[in-house]
Amino acid sequence: MKNFITVIFILLSSYTYCQVDNHQFEPSFESFKAYRIPEWFRDAKFGIWAHWGPQAVPRQGDWYAKKMYLEGSQDYKYHLAHYGHPSVFGYKDIVNLWKAEKWDPDQLMALYKKAGAKYFVSMGTHHDNFFLWNSAIHKWNAVQMGPKKDVVGIWQKAALKQGLRFGVSEHLAASYTWFQPSHKADTSGPMKGVPYDGANPQYQDLYHTPAAADDKGWLSKNKEWQAEWLASIKELIDGYHPDLLYSDSGFPFDSVGRQMVAHFYNENKKFNNNRMDAVYNCKQASQGMWVQDLERGIMDSISPFPWQTDTSIGDWFYRTGQKYSSSEEIIQMLIDIVSKNGNLLLNIVQTPEGDIEQDMIQTLDEIGRWIAINGEGIYGTRPWIKYGEGPSTTEKQAKGAFGGLKDVRKYQSADIRFTVKNGILYTFLLAKPTEDIQIKSLGIAAKDARKIHSIQLLGSDEKIKWIQGKDIVTIFRPVSFTFPDVPCFRIKFEQ
Repeated sequence: MKNFITVIFILLSSYTYCQVDNHQFEPSFESFKAYRIPEWFRDAKFGIWAHWGPQAVPRQGDWYAKKMYLEGSQDYKYHLAHYGHPSVFGYKDIVNLWKAEKWDPDQLMALYKKAGAKYFVSMGTHHDNFFLWNSAIHKWNAVQMGPKKDVVGIWQKAALKQGLRFGVSEHLAASYTWFQPSHKADTSGPMKGVPYDGANPQYQDLYHTPAAADDKGWLSKNKEWQAEWLASIKELIDGYHPDLLYSDSGFPFDSVGRQMVAHFYNENKKFNNNRMDAVYNCKQASQGMWVQDLERGIMDSISPFPWQTDTSIGDWFYRTGQKYSSSEEIIQMLIDIVSKNGNLLLNIVQTPEGDIEQDMIQTLDEIGRWIAINGEGIYGTRPWIKYGEGPSTTEKQAKGAFGGLKDVRKYQSADIRFTVKNGILYTFLLAKPTEDIQIKSLGIAAKDARKIHSIQLLGSDEKIKWIQGKDIVTIFRPVSFTFPDVPCFRIKFEQ
């Protein structure tokens, strides 16, 4: 009877999925309720992002294009010392210093695939309004300026060659208000009152026109700018047909945003012969109508809807002397996210020249070696009845950037996470065990308990000794671990 019910459920699920494929999306949330998050994304779990562009040139980290116009800021002072006053040498001039002369996308993509990434995301445009695709919207794009290459198109070709799904990120929606400091002038000193180059009408296709006095939110209220944004993102969608599109905001611009998402969903289906492969990310709860993204944050429990953390191995753009996350921290983060029905999108910081530093290459290699052994407990898995146990599941954690917990945390040996696939329970220890391992969630008296048939340590032939008691399962500490800091046990239950 149980098997019969399972078969019926699968058939009904397949029927629902076919109905979604025939759905023509309208620009309304009611229409978006028919959307189903594709299985490729749910199975992929791990993606790598190239959050890369001309703002890497000064080697000062994130938001340089804005901060260089903030009088008295560190980036403003750096700009004065190295390039001159922003009334003369502005961001428009930084753009043409970006040559990407050491960029080898095929080599990097092979490295990312080996590290375990199943999808790759290219920056499309950041808040600097500089497009990394071949655009007819304006001349401020990577084909006409800077490296004079179709960065998005070249990344896409490299990703597809490696069998990775391809996505793009758009940060343009916030650009209109974000870039307004470029229109100002110094309030003191020898250049007092001299407008920065953003005030020059000749360059306002890059810096935008001045905003209204009350238009200061992350997303502009200006209807003309919203229409301009829509035209730009439609050009990106139609030119490259990405599997994933990321917006660096909450759901953008109300009805205008709904037009964009409906267009993205419909064009994706048309391009894929009526198969829905599209994933839209934005920083807003989705109810399954898109994939909610948490920047540098994670969920505190299992989400009923798939979600994504986006974070960086270091600063968002290259910064001299920055500290990078370790492979152990990234692996711990990935496991925690996957146990809660999420994916991890990790930015690998590129130099202005386009290569990556040796310590990051080593970190990616370490992640890849761990994934080669433990990936079966990551890819294609789903959350178990609970995501984990241990101190990190009960103690109060500091909030991350956008309402989630911080993505990088300190774990103890008792911190455990679970995933499940094909009836097998994967049990990850988030810190190196120094003694026998005790798992309360698997005791015979635990809710939904099942009798254990076998326990294996992934990557090891050692015979694991264990006892399943009423209140606890004890796994006697193995003699050796292939990856001692974050091991995984494969647990099979009696049928």
